[in-house]
Amino acid sequence: MPSRQRYLLPQVRQDLARKMVFVAGPRQVGKTTMARTLKGAPAGYLTWDDPEDRERILQRRLPASKLWVFDELHKYRQWRNYLKGLFDKRPAGQQILVTGSARLDFYRFGGDSLQGRYHLLRLHPFSVAELRLTSATELNDLLTLGGFPEPYWGGSDVEARRWSRDYRTRLIREDVAGLERLQDLGHLELLMLRLPDLTGSPLSINAIREDLQVAHKTVANWLDILERLYAIFRLSPFGAPRIRAVKKEQKHYHWDWTLVASPGVRFENLVASHLLKWVHFRQDTEGADLELRYFRDHDRREVDFVVVEGRAPVLMVECKLDEAAVDPGLRYLKAKFPTCEAWQIHARGAKDYQTAEGIRVAPAMTWLRTLV
Repeated sequence: MPSRQRYLLPQVRQDLARKMVFVAGPRQVGKTTMARTLKGAPAGYLTWDDPEDRERILQRRLPASKLWVFDELHKYRQWRNYLKGLFDKRPAGQQILVTGSARLDFYRFGGDSLQGRYHLLRLHPFSVAELRLTSATELNDLLTLGGFPEPYWGGSDVEARRWSRDYRTRLIREDVAGLERLQDLGHLELLMLRLPDLTGSPLSINAIREDLQVAHKTVANWLDILERLYAIFRLSPFGAPRIRAVKKEQKHYHWDWTLVASPGVRFENLVASHLLKWVHFRQDTEGADLELRYFRDHDRREVDFVVVEGRAPVLMVECKLDEAAVDPGLRYLKAKFPTCEAWQIHARGAKDYQTAEGIRVAPAMTWLRTLV
């Protein structure tokens, strides 16, 4: 397995010199492996999931290391107060890194704010730019194996499918059970099995509720949980006064895009993941005011992705599995916002040109390489 440095590592080093650093992301995305490459991390590493380490954490018998790494500490209900005390009384030069497989900004058990004491960085699966891929064959491998280190470096379609199935089970049985007060895990597993078929389309909670025979509020809560635990992410629609856009219907995608069976929708999910990684990186490292959204209006014109800065669109992207004529929805939205950068990308094919109105039609690799 190659030992290439993860894209967030320089920022982690830089931020540790000033504040605590929280690195969040899906389980098995490489947070611990990345943390252990930091100087002093192996000696200073403690995980809440290990009984001996947990005892040392609670008794504050911490390693004699200039860097303390706390893994999965958010499972301790008083973790925020605990870290506040450590940070405020830390020895000169002491660095603190916290990693977790949940949205650390959501799990605020303990009540005392850590505002101003930490930087949050989100680690994403591998992408075309991070892996420095150059060919359509390499893109297909990433599409098939997924962006998580173990199945990607394993290189086997069969083992990648086995890993994905086990991953989904562990997410529900370990992460959900460990962090959320839920009893009906069986129906939540059914929801997880149902969601990949709904990827990329406006998500109807009512339809899911009727399918699973549970309350609307229950389904909404389950979706929130799956988002907090980095199983899915949801996009809100982009709307502006000059377009008749839908206002409420969200779309969802999976952090593990290999769960999606349809080749075209899986490719769309991969692109969504790449865009979210770029948006999160800009937010976390630059404080950029960016959001990832999609466009759909009441006349059923659609654009897969719209990146918004402030309230204005700065990038629109339409995905096609194969070469195709420019999508009418993309033409419509580009006409409404002529200065916005617009791309239609295809996973298969070599056509690369720009239309008269300024829409770039190109192979996916041409554009994906420009992200992070």
